[in-house]
Amino acid sequence: MHTRRIGDVEVSAIGLGGMPMSIEGRPDEARSLATIHAALDAGVTLIDTADAYHRDAHEVGHNETLIAKALACHDLGKDVLVATKGGHLRPGDGSWTLDGSPRHLKEACEASLRRLGVEAIGLYQFHRPDPRVPYAESVGAIRDLLDEGKILMAGISNANPERIGQANEILGGRLVSVQNQFSPAFRSSEPELRLCDELGIAFLPWSPLGGISRAGELGSAYAPFARVAEAHGVSPQQVCLAWMLAKSPVVVPIPGSSRPETIRDSLGAVDLVLTAEEIAELDAV
Repeated sequence: MHTRRIGDVEVSAIGLGGMPMSIEGRPDEARSLATIHAALDAGVTLIDTADAYHRDAHEVGHNETLIAKALACHDLGKDVLVATKGGHLRPGDGSWTLDGSPRHLKEACEASLRRLGVEAIGLYQFHRPDPRVPYAESVGAIRDLLDEGKILMAGISNANPERIGQANEILGGRLVSVQNQFSPAFRSSEPELRLCDELGIAFLPWSPLGGISRAGELGSAYAPFARVAEAHGVSPQQVCLAWMLAKSPVVVPIPGSSRPETIRDSLGAVDLVLTAEEIAELDAV
């Protein structure tokens, strides 16, 4: 497995996104555990989760609990960086709400610590800006958690360039990651990716294959990805992830998966070398 860095931690060049294993349409627990274990067996050392990755109102943190269980019963579990997030909520009716207040973020972090069964969270990220709370106050709470040793590294998600700079300043230059949506269908985070490249901050594309319901349609929706895939004898999804990896050494995609075979296929992208012509063709989509 090829590796990249988040802060001072070396991680697999592609991580596993846990959300599909806990929200609507999720598989049974046995298949989810098998998916996580397949990722570990293939060399994954980064798993992304959030306290909001659950389906029903009474099961906040379902995905964190699932991941903790999977890691505890695998020999390689101790080598994994678990990245979780706080500040997004799911009332249980399918909607998403926000609470970026410092009080909530600190309480959410404590709850995540308990569910993950750790003394300090490896990477904790502010999930999404809350328009009712000044951004500086929300990130200030993340800084406090970092200073208190509750978290070992700090990141932000769904942030524009201005907020990346603001967060890094508030954190005293200790911002290690930015997690934004980025895929062939969603290219508006290119400026954030470039800024992260300049600053040496890890950029974690979420929904890199277009989202849970559309990942399988990538090749049919974007013909160049299908053409390049056919030329290499691989899936369009592998081509997509290899294209992202080629953009910058700070990029660490976190494709979501709920089946062992899909995460194994995604991980093949680390060994797929695209030509400059192919990358240019995909960039032009």
